[in-house]
Parts: sequence; C-alpha cells; structure tokens
Amino acid sequence: MPAGHPTGRDRSTGRGSRRGSRRGSGSGAGLGPRALRRAERRKRLHRTLLGSAALVALAATAYAVVPLDDAETVSDSVAAAPPAQDPAAAPSPSGSSGSPEAGKPPEAADTPQAPETKPGGGSGSAVPQSGPGVFSASSRSGQPQGKGPARKWRIEVEDGSGVDANTAAQSVERILGDPRGWIKDPAYGFQLVGAGQPVDFTVKIATPRTTDRLCEVVTPELIGETNCRAGHTVVVNLKRWLEGSPQFKGAVEEYRALIVNHEVGHEIGHDHETCPGPGKPAPAMMQQIKGLLGCVANAWPFDGNGTYLSGPPVP
Repeated sequence: MPAGHPTGRDRSTGRGSRRGSRRGSGSGAGLGPRALRRAERRKRLHRTLLGSAALVALAATAYAVVPLDDAETVSDSVAAAPPAQDPAAAPSPSGSSGSPEAGKPPEAADTPQAPETKPGGGSGSAVPQSGPGVFSASSRSGQPQGKGPARKWRIEVEDGSGVDANTAAQSVERILGDPRGWIKDPAYGFQLVGAGQPVDFTVKIATPRTTDRLCEVVTPELIGETNCRAGHTVVVNLKRWLEGSPQFKGAVEEYRALIVNHEVGHEIGHDHETCPGPGKPAPAMMQQIKGLLGCVANAWPFDGNGTYLSGPPVP
C-alpha cells in the first residue's frame, strides 16, 4: 500500500470529524457531560485504529519490497559472471570471439605474443615447405674433435628457412663432440670449417620439398618427413630440425642429435640396425622415424659408460 495513502485516509477522517462536529453542534444541547466524554473516547479510538491499520500496511509493503530488491541483486551478479567453459573445448582462434580467454584480463588476451624462438635459429611460425634450393654456408670454424683423423665438415642452410647457419653449426659441432657420440670411438674425429674451405662432407638443412629432391624420396609415407645422406652430403629436413619426430619421446635438441648421429654414421660407414629387444635403447643407426618396435627412443651411438648401443643389422 503506498505510503501517501494513509494521509488520504487522515483527510477523509478529518472530513468525517467535521461532519460529526456539525451534527454534534446541532444536537449538543441534548448531550450530558458523560455522553460527550464517551463520544470523544470513540473518536479517539477510531483514529487509533486507523493509524494502526496504516502502520500494518506500511510494514507489509516494506516486507514485500526488500526480498525483491535482494533477488534482483543476486540475479545481476549471476548474469555478470562469465559462463563456465568446458575444459575439453579447444580455444577459439584469435579474433573469432569478442570474449577474452578465460582467466586472463582482456589486455593480456588481446596482446599479440612474440613468436617462440627455437634453438638453432628457427621460430615458432609454420615451417616453410619449400625454398629456392640455394644454400648459405656458415662462417664458423672450430678445433678438431676426437682422437681419430679429423673429417672436415661445414654446414649450409637453405635460404628462406629461418635458420641461422652459424647457430646451427654450433649446435651440430656440439653433437659431434659429445662423448656419447662417434668420437667415443678413437677411430673417428671431426672438425668444423668455414665457407670456402675444403671439406670431407657437408651438412645441409633444407626445406621438406628440397630434402625430397636431394634425397630422391619416393616412399609415400616419407615424403616431406625424412632426412638422408646423399653422396657426401648429410641432408637434414627443416621440419624435423624444428619439430622433432612424433616417434621420438624427447626434446627437439635430442632428436637433432639423432639426425646428425644417424646420417654421419652412414658417412663414416655404418649401416642400418634394428631394435635389439623390448625396452632397450634404440640404436642410433635404427630408422626410428619408422617406429621403435618396442625399443626406447635414443639419440646416441654410445651410452654414458662408453658401451656401443647396437642392434641386429637390417638385411
């Protein structure tokens, strides 16, 4: 009941009181003092009852309004909360939705992130599938590694691959000089030389299509995927250099070691080997990209104790 309504009732009551006064003034001569007092008491009682009724109405109105206000506040807070996201749902591509990523402030979700820099000079962008077939050589040179006669080598990187030749040369030199690598055998040695120097073999990092051309890849499942040795050239597939292999459980740097050790193993005269038994380390000369056959992925010819990790020869 509106708060101003009792005032209207008061006005109505006032008009009734005036009419009663007029009527009383017309017949007041016939009323004694006791009758007048009773009439006055009745009027006061009437006014008290009307006032009580007004208070009851106000209380009821307040009780009815407050819960509605509270319910509206709860409803607004629920509507303002972000909807729950399905953890299994894939994130929307950038720009496909106006909503920021859950758990991040809008400015963090909208700020573009710099591409991840990969070791060896690559970036987190898509791997180029083809290139011009033109290579740039590293200018780095190094000291002889190992006890055997040093085979001189250099690295060349296909233009447009995004890989820095000098950084890649440093990475390959570290692999060939590792005590788990081929220099563990005193018959072998290696030395990095710069552009223009005579070499025994070359390591080329090439885009997948250039790799297929240099390696003459014809097996459908290996097109765009594999590495090889062609003559005295170790051809490293750019995709494998940057991404590793789904068959190899380990860091990309470890898979790079497997590429180098396997293909340089061919260069120094080793043939393919296969898995020696379930749970054992796969030989570095095993074609691990084709499957492990129960072996454990391994990048090195020797273990930490200097034992050659061999397997049965592949016919």
